[in-house]
Amino acid sequence: MSIKDFIGEIPYRMALAGGWIDQPFVSRFNPRPPGSMVVVSLEPIVRFMERAGIATGTRNVARRIWNDRLPTGRSREELVRELYHEENKNLVDKSGSQDMIGTIYPGISRLDYDYAHEEGIFPKHIKSTNDPDIVNWLERVIHFIPVATRPPGYNPVGVKNLDPQAIADLGQSGKDCWEAILAKDVHRLGASMSLCTRSYLKILPDTLKHSTLNAFDYVKLQEDYQARYPGAMFSGCGGGYMIVVSEDERVDGAFKIKIRTERGRDA
Repeated sequence: MSIKDFIGEIPYRMALAGGWIDQPFVSRFNPRPPGSMVVVSLEPIVRFMERAGIATGTRNVARRIWNDRLPTGRSREELVRELYHEENKNLVDKSGSQDMIGTIYPGISRLDYDYAHEEGIFPKHIKSTNDPDIVNWLERVIHFIPVATRPPGYNPVGVKNLDPQAIADLGQSGKDCWEAILAKDVHRLGASMSLCTRSYLKILPDTLKHSTLNAFDYVKLQEDYQARYPGAMFSGCGGGYMIVVSEDERVDGAFKIKIRTERGRDA
């Protein structure tokens, strides 16, 4: 038996720079559309924490409606839309479509969001790579450190400062992230993550400063890792995992991830 026999075969999703640009209430104020973000499909080689920014809520819906494995014989676009509508049908604050795309699309993907396209709900364009050299490099430099799950009562969107320049920077961070990954440049990757975190803290300060996040100073912890490594950011709003970017073979307290790929699925 394998770990998948216990936790299921549906992939997890890792989000890197550009997160929140998939939300229409953000992208509608982007003065330089499209804004981009990067998502990565992860093999379920470990059971990731719930409420930790790895799209476990989306994954749980997919496990339920698709009998615990991705359907075959249907387009990825169709699956994304089905999963999006199923997860969000009874929600006021809807999950962004990057959760579904990162779950379903193999490899590493750049998602370009423009509010003029389907009101920003789905990306205008998706670019993916399953190149083994790029995938192996990203697996090597990414380190996951468990920190804390989102606490009860947490809400990242209670305060909204929808500053157009900060939103433009957020969308740019995803573009920079994508180019850094293609170039296998750890320092540019780290810089894109720093631009992303600075931007989303301006736009949505409760992402790391909410009153329920009182176990420690989340902003200072993130800044500490950013000062010690080429790049670092939380896996999601309200904590989760610290994603550290480093060419060091080992990072204290961290484990490695496995990117799910499919041959011939670049787009």
